[in-house]
Amino acid sequence: MRKTLKFLAVVAAMTAIATTWTMAQAAPAAGAERKVSARVAPVYPELAKRMHIHGIVRIEAIVRPNGTVKSTRVLGGNPVLVDAAQEAVGKWKFEPTQAETTEPVQLTFDGQ
Repeated sequence: MRKTLKFLAVVAAMTAIATTWTMAQAAPAAGAERKVSARVAPVYPELAKRMHIHGIVRIEAIVRPNGTVKSTRVLGGNPVLVDAAQEAVGKWKFEPTQAETTEPVQLTFDGQ
């Protein structure tokens, strides 16, 4: 009986810790994940078309409170596709908020 109670106490404690940790991981960062109100599709670079280059470009966009993109920074992707991705994201519009936010963006170039 004692072993069962100890076991149940340990399970309850582990569940409480796991729940707290999961909720902390699932919560978005302050201001993150603003909705995009207007997207501009990237222009597929001619060189990428000729070389059959495709892939994903990850961009970090600094978005002003009014929803316009202040700046972008490349987080990863093929260098042939990066300029087109940055140019497109720079023209995006996000929903307005009270403060400037940093938004992760991922663009997929699929060999159009």
